[in-house]
Amino acid sequence: MPVSTTPAPASLIATLPGRYYTDPEIFRKEQEKLFESMWFCAVRSADLSGPGAFRTVRVGRESIVITRSRSGELRAFLNVCRHRGARLCTEESGQVRRSLQCPYHAWTYDLDGKLIAAPNLIKMPDVDRVAYGLIKVALREWLGYAWVCLADEPPSFEDTVMYAAVERLGDAAAIEHYGTENLALGKRITYEVKANWKLIVENFMECYHCATIHPELTAVLPEFAKGYAAQYYVGHGAEFGERIQGFTVDGSAGFGKLAEVSAEQDRRYYAITVKPTVFVNLVPDHVILHRMFPLAEDRTSVECDWLYAPEVVASGADVSKSVELFHRVNVQDFAACERTQPAMSSRAYRSGGVLVPSEHHIGIFHEWLLGRLGDARA
Repeated sequence: MPVSTTPAPASLIATLPGRYYTDPEIFRKEQEKLFESMWFCAVRSADLSGPGAFRTVRVGRESIVITRSRSGELRAFLNVCRHRGARLCTEESGQVRRSLQCPYHAWTYDLDGKLIAAPNLIKMPDVDRVAYGLIKVALREWLGYAWVCLADEPPSFEDTVMYAAVERLGDAAAIEHYGTENLALGKRITYEVKANWKLIVENFMECYHCATIHPELTAVLPEFAKGYAAQYYVGHGAEFGERIQGFTVDGSAGFGKLAEVSAEQDRRYYAITVKPTVFVNLVPDHVILHRMFPLAEDRTSVECDWLYAPEVVASGADVSKSVELFHRVNVQDFAACERTQPAMSSRAYRSGGVLVPSEHHIGIFHEWLLGRLGDARA
């Protein structure tokens, strides 16, 4: 098929070529250069409520087990027994009393990862129980979530993860006003999306599609109908419509604003992308946090949490109207991504597509991605 040589107008800039959404080898590079090298939001800290609680999470090509130790701290390890490499924890989550035991040969580790028992271990006094303990993975907590990094030398958490909030909001303290680490889980929905993870990121970053597929959202946030997403402007939050009372599916009142949310943040919506796989959505009375788990070049699991003031959840208050608003947005967005995925392997998309002016900032994401992968722009 001949390629047009007509220069593109200034209004349009190129996207990534289609192969970046379909090629297993590119996805493998992303696993290595992104998910296994950067900080990855793994679990909500409160999901591990007491000593012995554990959860396994896939990060890139690795299985990670995160536990809460006897002292109450979170620990992360590669989910691999040091003896013969068996998967240590085979369940997604669970509770143990004092230790993790391999189901193959019964090598047993305490909740801090130290080898504490194995058949005939007493006859092997030369075995260093710390050296042959579980392989530790770097872990930091922020916004009430455990973030892990597989890199031997993790990048600065402050300069990468936390800086995403500063870069978007223009103020290091702005996100702290929501007290996300102290909020309670009101609802969690997991979505299985038959699309490449980057299509989901790109969709979240723009609002050119909002007037087309998000009638409920644009009713609450009328400026989104104009095509510019909140993330397009540093420090800007999309303002609620004049007659809108709360961030709910019908615009009815939600709950009282979170205690530290400022007057400037009231009645506004802010969105933050923490590369590579996290979206944080801030509204006055709750926080919505998406975590993506890329599973294949054409399949992504998205876990979405709706977080409220603890007293709201404890009271049994009906949160369904606020949940329903963003649940509909999610369903609409993910359906759009699934409609797009098949075309990524079409000859029509060999050289990619184009971005209009309100989407040009997606090009910054593309350049960042190519830089991480070490690919030249092509």
